[in-house]
Amino acid sequence: MSEEKFIPIAGYPVIKTTSPILARYLRQIVQKHKKVSLFFANTNFIVQCRYMLGTMKSDSVTIVNDGVGMDIAAFLFRRQKFEENLNGTDFIPYFFSHVQRPLRVFLLGGKPEVLTKAAEHVQVSLGQTVVGTCDGYTGIEHDHAELLADINDAQAEVVLVALGNPIQEEWILSSRPKLHANVVIGVGALFDFWSGEKARAPAFVQRTRLEWLYRLCLEPRRLLRRYTFDIMQFLFLCRKHRGDSSDKHTTPATNLKA
Repeated sequence: MSEEKFIPIAGYPVIKTTSPILARYLRQIVQKHKKVSLFFANTNFIVQCRYMLGTMKSDSVTIVNDGVGMDIAAFLFRRQKFEENLNGTDFIPYFFSHVQRPLRVFLLGGKPEVLTKAAEHVQVSLGQTVVGTCDGYTGIEHDHAELLADINDAQAEVVLVALGNPIQEEWILSSRPKLHANVVIGVGALFDFWSGEKARAPAFVQRTRLEWLYRLCLEPRRLLRRYTFDIMQFLFLCRKHRGDSSDKHTTPATNLKA
C-alpha cells in the first residue's frame, strides 16, 4: 500500500487498499477472534449515511471505496487515487474463495424468495456454511434482541446485511456491540444478484466503469434521484469538506502490508 493509508472523502476515512490485502485482513480478524464492520462507500453511502459519520470513525469500522464517483472525488478534491475499485458484488466472492475453510455465514435482508436463492448460492457455489437467514421484510420485524440472539446462537463468523443505505449501516452500527460475529458487512443489493433477481452489467460495461448507467437504465424510477440530485449533493459535500482530515489515522486494516 502507499504511504498515505486513506483518503478523506467528505470527512469519511476511506481506506486505500486492494482485494488481496483486505481479504487477508478479514481472514486474520476471524482467526484472531476479533470484530470489524466493513462498509463499501459509494456516492449514495456518503450522502445517506452522513448522520452516522462520527460513529464510523472507529478502529472497529473499515470503509472502502466503491464506484467511479469515489475515484472522481479523490482526484478532484485530493489529487489522489484509490488502489482498486472495491464493491461487495465482486469482493465477497473473492474473500470466500480465499479462506482456508468454510466460514459460518448468516444472511440478513432481501425478499424471502430472494434470500432463499442467495443462501443456496453461498452454500453451493461459494462453498460456505450458511448457519441462518432472516429476510428484510416480515423476518426483521421480529424482536431485535431475539434476532441478535439467533445470530449469536448460530455462531456466525460472518454476517452479510442487505438492507440498503442507510438502513443496513444503522442496523450494523447499533447491533454490533451485542453481535459475536467477527465480520459484519453491508452488502446492499448483493442478494438480488446472487439470486438472479437482478442482472449485473455485461463484463465490458463493468470494465468501462459504467455499471451505474446500466442499472439506471434498468431501474430509472428508483435510481434517477441517486444519480442526479444525490450526485450533486455528494460533490457539494466533498467540496465543502475537502480541507478536512479524518482523525482516523491508523486502523488495523491500514496497518496491513502488501
